[in-house]
Amino acid sequence: MVARSSPDSPHHDPAATEAAKASGPGRPKDLAKRAAILEAAKQMFTRHGFDGASMDQIASAAGVSKLTVYSHFGDKETLFGAAVKSHCETGLPTSLFEARPDIPLRERLLAVARAFYGMITSPEAIAGHRMLCTPQLAGSPLSRLFWEAGPERVQNAFGTLLERRIASGELDIEPSPEAIHRAGTQFCVLLKGEPHAMLVFGCGDVGPADIEAHLAASVDMFLRAYATDRSGTPRSSR
Repeated sequence: MVARSSPDSPHHDPAATEAAKASGPGRPKDLAKRAAILEAAKQMFTRHGFDGASMDQIASAAGVSKLTVYSHFGDKETLFGAAVKSHCETGLPTSLFEARPDIPLRERLLAVARAFYGMITSPEAIAGHRMLCTPQLAGSPLSRLFWEAGPERVQNAFGTLLERRIASGELDIEPSPEAIHRAGTQFCVLLKGEPHAMLVFGCGDVGPADIEAHLAASVDMFLRAYATDRSGTPRSSR
């Protein structure tokens, strides 16, 4: 929870109190309304920032009452975290990290790379990145909420994929949580590279062909560092 309170805090809004009473343990929620609220939240946070987006705006954009928003998410901070998680799950679905030994390692990593880059360069992700770097939010509990809902979730899922490929003998990475995490973060940093920084700073966009070349080169650099002869990766990529 963010320490500072806001007009949308449940302590200031009677709607939140009523929602808490109406939403008892085990009470079923309308999944279609939840999805609509999450989509509206992404749009409002992208357009207005965290402080500028109100629960009233989000409720209106979702076509529901503010009471319904509070009933599903409790407060704006929790809704923000859920919106970040939803964005990551949509951009990087769980299926990308499933055990698929039939798919060659390089092909698998390229699929993850394309999905990851598409997710972090979407308008919502760029706006969120800029928002969290502002003096008002940098270092706040909201930053931790974002980290846990987004990057940490992605790293954990990718770490599971690396573990499987280490066990199959395709990757030469020490099978410890620390080493696997380090390799995973190195992979993500390689994928971001200069093109992502240019987008964040508003220095222009990079064309699709150059992006594909950047991602392929990043995957190949990762494989040169960690792939074994059993990975099936061409020597030119190692």
